[in-house]
Amino acid sequence: MQNMKNIKAYSTALQTVTSVCVCAGCFECCIKCLGGVPYASLVATILCFCGVALFCGCGHVALTGTLTILENHFSKITADHAMLTDIIQLMQYVIYGIASFFFLYGIILLAEGFYTTSAVKELHSEFKTTVCGRCISGMFVFLTYILGIAWLGVFGFSAVPVFLFYNMWSTCAAMRSPMANLTSIDSICVDVRQYGIIPWNATPGKACGSTLGDICNTSEFYLSYHLYIVACAGAGATVIALIHYLMILSANWAYLKDASHLHAYQDIKMKEERELQDIQSRSKECLNSYS
Repeated sequence: MQNMKNIKAYSTALQTVTSVCVCAGCFECCIKCLGGVPYASLVATILCFCGVALFCGCGHVALTGTLTILENHFSKITADHAMLTDIIQLMQYVIYGIASFFFLYGIILLAEGFYTTSAVKELHSEFKTTVCGRCISGMFVFLTYILGIAWLGVFGFSAVPVFLFYNMWSTCAAMRSPMANLTSIDSICVDVRQYGIIPWNATPGKACGSTLGDICNTSEFYLSYHLYIVACAGAGATVIALIHYLMILSANWAYLKDASHLHAYQDIKMKEERELQDIQSRSKECLNSYS
């Protein structure tokens, strides 16, 4: 009876130790996996996705609202704004392409971050970087640099409609202000023809007084104005994400280059040690033969 109790106690202790070892092994495995995650690339990818999504989504809806405002209040004849309609539709298709491209490009850069992180973490193991891998990393650095410059232009271009809508909004706010000393509200106008949006022969081409105030109170104006602001902020976030990517890719490329030099040095060192061992073994054989 006492032996049975001892056996049960021993089996219970053995199960406890085994479960502890399994938990410790899982914990070490999780820590190792978390150590291989490229957090910098992950943050840049999330920021890039958010920025591109805000720019593309808000920009698409804002362009549609802008066209509605022009058709209802500034250009009554379809032929006057036909080219502008085509341009807006083309920009909306470009937005679709930008969203698709950056979705794939962000995933590729994140995968490249996992690759380079693994290369850096395993410098002293059998892992070796290839010339093709380093060339791909260098290509991503160049491509991200070009995209960063392009998005700086997109960021500046997205600020233009914000400026135009702000001028209209500030004009409407000035008309409603009780502090304004105005002789005639109808003398205050906003002429969109001077911005080159529609031709000079478009009718009416401008809005004055109460008509301008009614335009500022429409849902299309309010929504488009705020969506352009959000789209501009999204473009700025994308620029920051690309700069972040550029720093990460440059550092990873330098790490891979150092890793390749280190592996080359280790290979040369191992060859020299083998040659030295061969020479020593041959000299020992010669001494043994003479003796």
